Amino acid sequence: MKILITGNMGYVGPSVVRQLRSSYPKACIVGVDIGFFSGCLIPQDFLPELRLDQQLFADVRQLPEKVFDGVDAIVHLAGISNDPMGNLYEEVTMEINHRATIKLARNAKNAGVKSFVFASSCSIYGSAEESDRTEDSLINPLTAYARSKALSEKDLKPLADGGFIVTCLRFATGCGISERLRLDLVLNDFVAGAVASKEIRILSDGTPWRPLINVKDMARAFDWGVRRDSSWGGEFLAVNVGGESCNYQVKELANAVACKVPDVSVKMNEHASSDKRSYRVNFDLFRKLAPEYQPLYKLDSSIDELKEGLEKLNFKDENFHSSYFMRLVQLSYLRDKGLLTEDLRWSQQFPLTL
Repeated sequence: MKILITGNMGYVGPSVVRQLRSSYPKACIVGVDIGFFSGCLIPQDFLPELRLDQQLFADVRQLPEKVFDGVDAIVHLAGISNDPMGNLYEEVTMEINHRATIKLARNAKNAGVKSFVFASSCSIYGSAEESDRTEDSLINPLTAYARSKALSEKDLKPLADGGFIVTCLRFATGCGISERLRLDLVLNDFVAGAVASKEIRILSDGTPWRPLINVKDMARAFDWGVRRDSSWGGEFLAVNVGGESCNYQVKELANAVACKVPDVSVKMNEHASSDKRSYRVNFDLFRKLAPEYQPLYKLDSSIDELKEGLEKLNFKDENFHSSYFMRLVQLSYLRDKGLLTEDLRWSQQFPLTL
């Protein structure tokens, strides 16, 4: 078996690679990534890509056809990964997250790939506080990032058939430790603030709802997606992925972290305008279709994992919001160095000497 993982050098990728290598020890697993966040590693003795059979460096918008040779399944992670980046690079987000995704899927199908697993998002529900959103609920994407995911799902659906199984995993908000850590995710942000400065800052009024899922449980869901056939949900499936009790208000998350880290203060912006991105999500379908792949991490265990991981790293950066652990900061750094063009391609103006 041969599995191709796009965007493997991001936050989720290392956990996906580890999970698939464990599940398919004899498979040929290939990663392809543009490399923007390749250096955003936490200190460690082991490079995550060593678990791969091959690491390719390429722009997902311009993948050569030979990349698909012999590939049985694709896990498609590559993309602009959050709202702040999507808002700043709106057109590029649509190009990478939507149009490049559909081009990739078409080329994969033509090359004989049998399974396409797409990293979608519950953010497509946008503003929906009145009831838990199911897969049949109306979507209301409020940002470029969310719109790109919704449009990709729409255009992937007609590509699916008996020979090309498409699985769109609508993930809750990710959290937890990764070899390529992100701290621009709500729970990760709160734990980092608590550990580094004994302070949690809530930028909103704290009332928006967010579902959560640990990054390792996301990886297990991708494992299920690779295994899925049409008897588990049809030739095309879009499914909410998360746990039964993983919907929280932002202020609940902050208070839960404060209970785990001694002497932490929670500061809320009482004058903040209401964040319209607020949604609770129903995960019954995923529980029905994938009973053996349900999330293992609860909120407390994800907080403990983050706290212990950061403390082990002796994490004390009170200014981490300006560090490469924030994806937009890393992109801005590369742009300021003249290494990236306006449409987020490598400029090839690389320094020849250090």
